[in-house]
Amino acid sequence: MKLKHYVVAGLFALSAAVPAVSSAAGDAAAGKAKAAVCAACHGQNGVAMIPTYPNLAGQHELYLVSALKAYKSKQRNGGQAVIMQGQAAALSDADIANLAAYFSSLPAGGK
Repeated sequence: MKLKHYVVAGLFALSAAVPAVSSAAGDAAAGKAKAAVCAACHGQNGVAMIPTYPNLAGQHELYLVSALKAYKSKQRNGGQAVIMQGQAAALSDADIANLAAYFSSLPAGGK
């Protein structure tokens, strides 16, 4: 009987995760248009000129979506989180998906 509960719980968890994964696909062109403000810290092509700021170019799309949503919900703290929380607060889910699609489409290291 316990195994049945684990299977049901596992299937529920898997079905809950599938929409989140499939909704990550954004429009890179729309993301590029929205990314101008990101360039101030993360560089024109997603490669930061300041070593303490992360490069966004070539990052995994789902990682970027997850990070931006964590900033938006204020679950991500430390470092420059206060700045990123303010930036992410103004983003819709579509904006987040589009930005993630754009930065993940860029070559890592700007090359």
